[in-house]
Amino acid sequence: MEYLDFELPIKELEDQLEKCQVIGQESNVDVSTTCKQINKKLIDTKKHIYKNLTAWQRVQLSRHPSRPYTLDHIKALCGETFLELHGDRGFADDKAMIGGLGKIGGQSFMIVGQQKGYNTKTRQYRNFGMANPEGYRKALRLMKMAEKFGIPVLTLIDTPGAYPGLEAEERGQGEAIARNIFEMVRLKVPIITIIVGEGASGGALGIGVGDRVYMLENTWYSVISPESCSSILWKSWEYKEQAAEALKLTSSDMKRQKLIDDIIPEPLGGAHYDRPTTFKAVEEYVLKAYGELKDLSTEKLITQRMDKYSKMGEYKE
Repeated sequence: MEYLDFELPIKELEDQLEKCQVIGQESNVDVSTTCKQINKKLIDTKKHIYKNLTAWQRVQLSRHPSRPYTLDHIKALCGETFLELHGDRGFADDKAMIGGLGKIGGQSFMIVGQQKGYNTKTRQYRNFGMANPEGYRKALRLMKMAEKFGIPVLTLIDTPGAYPGLEAEERGQGEAIARNIFEMVRLKVPIITIIVGEGASGGALGIGVGDRVYMLENTWYSVISPESCSSILWKSWEYKEQAAEALKLTSSDMKRQKLIDDIIPEPLGGAHYDRPTTFKAVEEYVLKAYGELKDLSTEKLITQRMDKYSKMGEYKE
């Protein structure tokens, strides 16, 4: 288990508890009382730390290397029923954007999401979860296929942003994302969107238009990352914590501003501490959302979706 800076007090207590248990096993000394005291202190420390997380600490948790990624969620939700589909039928198969058909609770879904890597080799292979235009065009192709056969769409967002390289811009990165938003608003099947990690900028919005939008508890969703915001405003990354607070990017901030529909709770310590519980919670929210949307007429579904996004933000005419 890897520990973040603010989790070091937890690591110290876990090490103490482990040593206490070893002493009890290797000697005749009764250390049960001491172990119980350490364990109680460990539980209290965890509750204190994780119930008082700052915005920046939640950003760190969303990037935890042990956190389940999109394919982990798909494997847990669909098991062996998931069939990955490839290519945008125009340029290439983007490895940062994955998609395919799978069954959740007996119901077929077209699942689309960004995938990060677990080590240096796979991070490069997945381009750090940053999709190129062909990735967004692949996503749109799959969503239009789902529309054709009346299959609901589930999108799982986890990206630091769309790939900003010169070649991506040459191939129409902005147009691809804008086209996806335009088409998703009027897609004739239910769309359920979940932010499972990072939700940054247009890279997230390119697959983020949904009838129901949920965030896992320790994720973030914003027009820009705290580091980039700090770099632009203060010409330095040193103010990233201040930027994270100002951006109001946490799940509770987004719920308060009515930009998402609900927050999916995570186990104490984050999704990586208890993956099965996290996956079960995600499944329950997906099936609940589908149950609320499946009987709506196409006209009602699209009208509600348009109204949902029309009400967001403040403006004057």
